[in-house]
This record gives sequence, C-alpha cells and structure tokens, in this order.
Amino acid sequence: MGASGWSYFVAYQPDLDEALDALRDRVFAEGDYWWARSDAVPNSASDYPDRPATMAQLFDDEAVQECGTHSILDVYRVLNDGETPDFGTVDPVSAAEALSLTGTERLTREHLGALRGLAVRSWFGRCAVLHDAQGEPEEVYFWGFSGD
Repeated sequence: MGASGWSYFVAYQPDLDEALDALRDRVFAEGDYWWARSDAVPNSASDYPDRPATMAQLFDDEAVQECGTHSILDVYRVLNDGETPDFGTVDPVSAAEALSLTGTERLTREHLGALRGLAVRSWFGRCAVLHDAQGEPEEVYFWGFSGD
C-alpha cells in the first residue's frame, strides 16, 4: 500500500507533547485512522463498531504493528531541542528552518506550502506553531507520513 500523508490542526498550547497526546486521543476516539483487519480490506476504523477500545489493544494487533495506522497515531513524542529524530517522533520546525523557508519565525497558515516539504521520511512527523494576524500563537500544525 505504501505510506500515507496526514496532517492535522489543533488549538495552540505551549506543551507540544500535550497537544500531540490530545490529538492522538481525539483521532483514536473518532476512529479516524486506517485499521488493518485480517478478515477485510483495510479501512477507516470508524467503519467498525468492534474496533479496539484502547490504543494498547490497537497496537497489540500484529497487522497494525507491521502496517501502522496511516495517521498521527503512528508517532508518539515531540522532540526537544537538540534531539535527533527517531522512528515515531515529531520534530518541531526550528526558528532557523522557518526563517530560511518563509522569511519569518512567526509562521501562519499562509506558510504551509513552504513547510510541507520538511516532512520527507516515513514514520516521522513534523509540527509547527502557527500564529494569528496579531502574531500570537493560535494553533499547532502536525504533518507527516506513516504506514506501509
């Protein structure tokens, strides 16, 4: 099947790990992820009322371990400054990257086209704090690729 791209917007909060956790909880609860079942063609989990009740149950499934969910559920932690990206992590856009690509450190939705190319590796994500017209943090944009 190959990896799938995904992207999400969430309300800003200073702790990006908390923003990621809340987003993952929402996506899981809504069933807005790909679920590989051995008896059916993989589909959106929301199509199955008997889908796993917990993320632990979901990731205990061998097919999910091999294929992923093609969603934000496949990443689990936002990196701190200076950490090396690793499988399943989210790397925040640095001030230097933002400035180099857009000419500003205060990113907005208008800059998304310039940022999307930063997510190039499968099973990794990126995130960026987006600002409103007054320059205040407004939302966090998460995007990446995962799944096989």
